[in-house]
Amino acid sequence: MNLEVFFIDSFTNKVFGGNPAGVIFHSDPIDETLMQAIAAENNLSETAFINTQNDNQIRFFTPELEVDLCGHATLASAFVFFNYLDKPQDKITFSSKRGELIADKTEKGIKLILPKDNPEPFAEIDLFSNMLGCKVLEVYRGIDDFMVVVEGETEVKDMKPDFNEISKLDSRGLIVTAHGVDVDFVSRWFGPQTGVDEDPVTGSAHTLLTPYWSQKLGKNIMNAKQLSKRGGFLICEVKNKAIEITGQAKLYLRGSIEL
Repeated sequence: MNLEVFFIDSFTNKVFGGNPAGVIFHSDPIDETLMQAIAAENNLSETAFINTQNDNQIRFFTPELEVDLCGHATLASAFVFFNYLDKPQDKITFSSKRGELIADKTEKGIKLILPKDNPEPFAEIDLFSNMLGCKVLEVYRGIDDFMVVVEGETEVKDMKPDFNEISKLDSRGLIVTAHGVDVDFVSRWFGPQTGVDEDPVTGSAHTLLTPYWSQKLGKNIMNAKQLSKRGGFLICEVKNKAIEITGQAKLYLRGSIEL
């Protein structure tokens, strides 16, 4: 078996920025055990597999497990589709375990239409203050992640979380967020329980962040930064039942896997 593989840096306009994802489009079935082995070998936060013979079914694997939704790997997959698969379309719909994921090619980049997540208040604030080593103002829970709000951008940037304690959470990961200085809001995402201590740019986390900050700031369209070492920039918009996230991407590597 020979599979073409792309490594794409998502939510950035330069190589070595944003969040790298592996992308593999395939027409023959691939066993999920093999998908997991390839994702572990790639050792990126996510590798996406798209079955072109099954409604562009997309599956996402970290080096350790499969997850239902990944924004930056969806962006990377759309970027490959638009630029390297000799397809004239400006729109692609992926079928995922969270339903349809739509990507549109626009002048500002690639716009993702992802399912909206609604933050639900969570009471145990002290638990999160201890694991993050700073004052936590609010805690919420979404479908996948916990989300905590802290006082400011400096607290988010300088945070030194206890990954051992975060790994004990019954969630995919933990989002930390605050109002931004030169953008509307900033964040970081930690997920040691999925094999990724810190994700550079987490598109899916913004399906939870965007509704919160939209209500807080009274804005439907917002600019956001993820303050990881690599960093990333996103344009986020709230719709009725969806979140639209726009970002750019760059090709880092194109090659083949021989099995």
